Amino acid sequence: MGLAHAARVIAAAVFCLVPAAWINACPVCFGNSSSPLAKATDNGVLFLLVIVGAVQLGFIALFVTFWLRARALRRRRESFHLIEGGAH
Repeated sequence: MGLAHAARVIAAAVFCLVPAAWINACPVCFGNSSSPLAKATDNGVLFLLVIVGAVQLGFIALFVTFWLRARALRRRRESFHLIEGGAH
């Protein structure tokens, strides 16, 4: 039981003693869900999810392009044949 473990135990005990009213969500989170502010927050979250999805699709497209180019290069390299018995 080191100092770090004791600090964790003390932090957990202090956290358990904090009144529940202090750790509630802000009024935006538990307020009226049909208010314009809540709708704007929902739209902002959806917008950010779309951006993240687009970036992930971009990475997928990038790696698929790398894979296709490597496969085409491999096929091109295999299409060349060494000529036996050339000039020495």
